[in-house]
Amino acid sequence: MKVLVIGSGGREHALAWKLKQSRQVSQVYCAPGNGGMAELARCVPISATDTPGLVNFARQEGIDLTVVGPELPLVEGVADAFAQSGLSLVGPSSKAARLEGSKVFAKKLAQSKGIPSADSAVFSSAEQALGHLRDRQYPAVIKADGLAGGKGVTVVHNYPEAEKAVAAAMVEKRFGSAGESIIVEDFLAGEEASFIGLVDGATILPLASSQDHKPIGDGDTGPNTGGMGAYSPVPILSEEVNRRIIKDIIEPAVEGLKEQGIDYRGVIYAGLMLVGQQPYLLEFNVRFGDPETQPILMRLTGDLASMLIALVQGKLHQVKVDWDNRSSVCVVMTSSGYPGSYAKGMAIQGLEQVESQPDVQVFHAGTKLTEKGMVTDGGRVLGVTALGKGLKEAVDRAYAAVDKIHWEGAYCRRDIGWRGLAHEAGS
Repeated sequence: MKVLVIGSGGREHALAWKLKQSRQVSQVYCAPGNGGMAELARCVPISATDTPGLVNFARQEGIDLTVVGPELPLVEGVADAFAQSGLSLVGPSSKAARLEGSKVFAKKLAQSKGIPSADSAVFSSAEQALGHLRDRQYPAVIKADGLAGGKGVTVVHNYPEAEKAVAAAMVEKRFGSAGESIIVEDFLAGEEASFIGLVDGATILPLASSQDHKPIGDGDTGPNTGGMGAYSPVPILSEEVNRRIIKDIIEPAVEGLKEQGIDYRGVIYAGLMLVGQQPYLLEFNVRFGDPETQPILMRLTGDLASMLIALVQGKLHQVKVDWDNRSSVCVVMTSSGYPGSYAKGMAIQGLEQVESQPDVQVFHAGTKLTEKGMVTDGGRVLGVTALGKGLKEAVDRAYAAVDKIHWEGAYCRRDIGWRGLAHEAGS
């Protein structure tokens, strides 16, 4: 079986790495891929958003299954185009992808189905938003409606901060058209977690639990990023809490879409806030998380290709998922300046030392393979991922590997997994 992975980040590298392990898969292609993916798959120079080019390639090459990593191609309708060409693809239709493409759409769906989430108000003008923010209690959360690469959410603690956040989204257009409308939400105090599952229109198959670390700085300080690290499993997500997530959040969302004539098939992601034992919805995504996918797939002992084939065939009810009972942690290494501007082309040293270590895998994101070796080519550069008997061992192993990798301006958070470690120490 030939498989195509669309995208070029750490998530896509992890997907290609896991798919290549399947006995059913004869060849993995990546479009456009990155330096690390080029070492295990055939990378083709087709943009993730070049839908006609992707369809033509899949036809000509006889691709049996396509897996979409990033959200933008899904929102723009790559799944619809593949379906029209009779090609199998893992990912929801453009109508279903509005669940991530528009936070306003997702919020209205949540409210209509009684899904627990923060109280909110929607604004399409900066003046109206500021009028609302002038008289409200703080902290508050300001969200750009559309896709903003994981950077469109700002927690504000007073009115001056709110003014800056509204101006960034709606006046300066920092997120482009994504900021034409914004949501102002009440702040929920608790602990965040991620739910990722597969949906075939009827069956919801949950994957292992994970927790992301969005802010750039230790202790969750500084601006939000696409994700600075993640670990799996999450101690606070008990069987009872997971049951509530599926019953109160995921099932109503899939049902609500179906009531609108939208059949959801693909990956579903719920960003959650746990307030005590009650999960609240923060956002929906329509694809695998990044960097959550990296530690999750490190723990998956089953055949990912078989799972995804069952999804497209509507046979998820036949799938049993097996997990390594160890913990896994991913530490993201970034270029200096991220999530703002950063330099590219820095030579990366130490990868050979790390890649030979057991229970450690380096997933590439912003890298390029050149005649001079591997160089940086993005903000998030590498996701150093490790397994351990407990979270502490996984964290220690990941950071020991991180410390062997160097390039000019390399940066990472030094506290990935800190909440989980606190729970582990207290148990």
